[in-house]
Amino acid sequence: MQPTTRVGVIGTGHFATAVLTQSGSIADLQIAAVADLNPEAARHAFRLAGVAEDALEFCESRAAALAALERGQRVIVEDALLLMELPLDVIVESTGVPEAGAVHARAAIAAGKHVAMVTKETDSVVGPMLAHLARQAGVSYTAVDGDQHGLLIELVRWCRGLGLEVLAAGKARDGDYFYDRTALEVNSGEFVLQLRSRDSRWLAPLRPLNLAGLLQERMDFLAPLPGVGGWDLTELVIAANALDLRPDDPFDGTGGGQPHGPALYTTEIPGVFCPWSMGGILENRGVIDIVTSLRIPEAAGLGGGVFAVVHAHSDYSRQILATKGCLTNPAGDAALLYRPYHLCGVETPVTLLAAAQRGHSAYDSSYWQAWDVVMVARQDLAAGETLGTDHSPDVEALMAPVQSIHNDAAWLPIHLGSGHRLPVDVPEGAPVPVGAVERPSNSVLWALRAEQEKLLGIG
Repeated sequence: MQPTTRVGVIGTGHFATAVLTQSGSIADLQIAAVADLNPEAARHAFRLAGVAEDALEFCESRAAALAALERGQRVIVEDALLLMELPLDVIVESTGVPEAGAVHARAAIAAGKHVAMVTKETDSVVGPMLAHLARQAGVSYTAVDGDQHGLLIELVRWCRGLGLEVLAAGKARDGDYFYDRTALEVNSGEFVLQLRSRDSRWLAPLRPLNLAGLLQERMDFLAPLPGVGGWDLTELVIAANALDLRPDDPFDGTGGGQPHGPALYTTEIPGVFCPWSMGGILENRGVIDIVTSLRIPEAAGLGGGVFAVVHAHSDYSRQILATKGCLTNPAGDAALLYRPYHLCGVETPVTLLAAAQRGHSAYDSSYWQAWDVVMVARQDLAAGETLGTDHSPDVEALMAPVQSIHNDAAWLPIHLGSGHRLPVDVPEGAPVPVGAVERPSNSVLWALRAEQEKLLGIG
């Protein structure tokens, strides 16, 4: 019989609340302690998980927390670092704050605890360093099931384990574009694009002849609908670094950096996300990208899922893929393997058990910082302003080759800059450089990044 895996959760937003609510249904798993700067938010999450009020104890010291755990109560604290002093097996970092994620993950690893990293903002900047520290300490540092990049890493590893070449892999945006042919509209959930009857030609299935041109015309037509967000690129960069995938057109200082990000019916994905030589749109093999699921209301979509377009080098294997359920391109030499959903924290308990019981991690020693999410100013940024996040409308997030933070002219990773004031102006259209922010003297995030560059030989 397995001993109960005891978990501490930091931050109780949407994702972590689902970890709490689902963990109550998982044998041998207990969320024993939660840290949140708002204790009432932690209480609310526990209540949603069915934990009685008298089973909760707010604690301000290690001694009080240990006594509460001994009584069988669940512990709530404001100071997340208190969790590192408690008998917990796994720490779930889900604050969404880059600096906090770095502080908590480093402290948990130093305390001999496994880390399940939900805060992708931290992972995109210093994930390889934290994974290295965890291996040195004999614990696991991992992305989680339920987050798209975690699921994508596992899908691609499975494909490669079968000996399949991954031509392209990526995630779907959370929302579908619903094409209603009767109402003559495309509904993104946030915005409705009204159509005229002749507009249906842009939404007809793509033809192999002039595929790239037809796809561009479709994307131009759908341009008024919400597009790919910087948060999507953050997840893509983590997966690219973990899987040795690359953006097809990375940022070079003047252009590029956005994924193709087309709106596609699921049936079109294998024909589009393969190289030109196979009839698709890609310049490279081994590409990371994103898709918006285009679908009619009565059909299933891919919104929220992950995918891999693969090539089997044996004719017979390709025949098996094509006849046993895989969608393929017209030539039959690129096949789609996909998972049409991600379940956020509802899936994460599996990650927590795997980390505690088997030391499993989605990351291995090949996890390398090859790519960053950087930013270009969408408008003039004035000295004294504070840089925002990958949700900020004043900057555009882009995928770029990694550069050293020791070079003031290098492109600044967006999650290193978040929350920092600009001492200089940055003009519209310019990449935000490292030298545009004052280097913080006491940042764990920046310190880990510097250690990571030394470890990986960057700069």
